[in-house]
Amino acid sequence: MSDPVIDAREIEPGIVQVTMQDRVRKNALSRELVTALHQAFAAIGENERCKTVILTGYDSYFCTGGTKDGLLSIQGGDLQFTDLKLHSLALDCRVPVIAAMQGHGIGAGFAMGLFADVVLLSRESVYTCNYMNFGFTPGMGATYIVPKKLGLSLGEEMLFTAGRYMGAELERRGVPFRVVPRNEALTLALEVARSLAEKPRLSLILLKDNLVASLRAELPAAIAREVQMHEATFHSPEVKERIDALFGR
Repeated sequence: MSDPVIDAREIEPGIVQVTMQDRVRKNALSRELVTALHQAFAAIGENERCKTVILTGYDSYFCTGGTKDGLLSIQGGDLQFTDLKLHSLALDCRVPVIAAMQGHGIGAGFAMGLFADVVLLSRESVYTCNYMNFGFTPGMGATYIVPKKLGLSLGEEMLFTAGRYMGAELERRGVPFRVVPRNEALTLALEVARSLAEKPRLSLILLKDNLVASLRAELPAAIAREVQMHEATFHSPEVKERIDALFGR
């Protein structure tokens, strides 16, 4: 029997760690992984002991974005990225979420991590908003959260060019996150989580509600604009050709 694609457990009092560990698909956003993420965060929502969440991956992979089948389903009109509802998973979690992106964060996987309340990157990992390489405009809230968290200039560059950025390069360019060696990312995340777990749960919830209120209010309009752009860009034959070609490498 294969290991589950998500390992979610309370590792210390008040601290739940959600580890994405789909080794077969290298933490791509398969239906199985998406379902397991929603189940894990639903359980966290019902856990009155939980004060903070660590979201992380395994080895050199945090989350590698959409699968070929998933992208082709969107391209063919059978699916929208809004059906996955990953863009607000961390944002809507009642307690603070720490994204320990110890490994590569690709496309929707990178965007998902940026919606966390505390973001940690690793120097050795690749982070990219690679949507435009496939010929379609960014989704999953990336057009909103990437410039919001990384700054307008760098965010626009990442979205337009779809380039690959090592964590060390992002550190040199002044991203407002701690960037550490890969083997220290989870240790640092646990230190932050322990600090949060010392605080009253209600105070953490109320402070998060206050700090992310504008993000929660503004995100739906940004998502609607992304869907409109997808309707104009995603369904062309060129996009299908690019998906086939890039996943064929």
